[in-house]
Amino acid sequence: MKKFAVIDLGTNTFHLLIVSSNTDGSFTELYRERKYIKLGENGVERIGDAPYLRGIEALLGFSKTLKEYIVDEVRVFGTAALRTASNGPQFVSEIKEKTGLDITLINGDEEARLIYLGVRQAVPFGSDIGLIMDIGGGSVEFIIADKTQIYWAQSFPIGVSVLRNKFHEKEPISAIEIEDVRKHLSLTLEPLKDTLKDYQVNNLIGASGTFDVLEMILVEEKLSDLHSEVSAVDFEPLYQEFLKTTLEQRLEMSKLPNDRADMIIVALILIDYIIELAKIEKITISAYAMKEGMLSEMG
Repeated sequence: MKKFAVIDLGTNTFHLLIVSSNTDGSFTELYRERKYIKLGENGVERIGDAPYLRGIEALLGFSKTLKEYIVDEVRVFGTAALRTASNGPQFVSEIKEKTGLDITLINGDEEARLIYLGVRQAVPFGSDIGLIMDIGGGSVEFIIADKTQIYWAQSFPIGVSVLRNKFHEKEPISAIEIEDVRKHLSLTLEPLKDTLKDYQVNNLIGASGTFDVLEMILVEEKLSDLHSEVSAVDFEPLYQEFLKTTLEQRLEMSKLPNDRADMIIVALILIDYIIELAKIEKITISAYAMKEGMLSEMG
């Protein structure tokens, strides 16, 4: 029985997942940890000194855990912030020197493919085509797919760290700031708009992050351990309520992790924009995302 680990170095969150392989090709989860690092706290052009140190410390901790579990194979993937930051290469080499871990930087297309492989294990597509959306700190991946194939996928540099740093200064967010976010999305997402003319999708499949928050607040009973559903109609009043809140008020919310309180507003604006653009009727929330996609190709 071999043990595998994947580490997903996102712009906001670093994830570690350790599993053991079963004879039927499935995996049993042994350990899962996430740390909010917020590499893009000072922008994604350069990782700021404080988030840089948080990232190093997190991976030193992950490395210690890997040794404790005596893991046979580890894969470490870096995404948007490490792709674009000027000191990303320095971070990669420092981690190699201090922990022996090799970080592979993957592009948006590969990120989208791995997200699909993860989501497909958690969500029963049926015969419908769905729009998968993974909201990261530096980028957002969109994948139009069904249970057998990807029809179209693209990564866009509109992650919540990027949107927050560019547009969200006032608390509560102002009507002008909301409008500026929407204008920016409209311009940036032209390729998605054009593609949606060719595909009929009414199911938005959300992978991780903000969608986990929606699940905590809106879902009373999950459809399975790995997925749940929210009506687009139920999303709207929650969205409108959040727009009125200050950061201080959001930090008081029991079902909202403190580390998401600053970026949740731009994330919800993004989801609302996509619901409107694609005429979404329901949101399916997947427990699996890129990490599980990475695992599916190991062993």
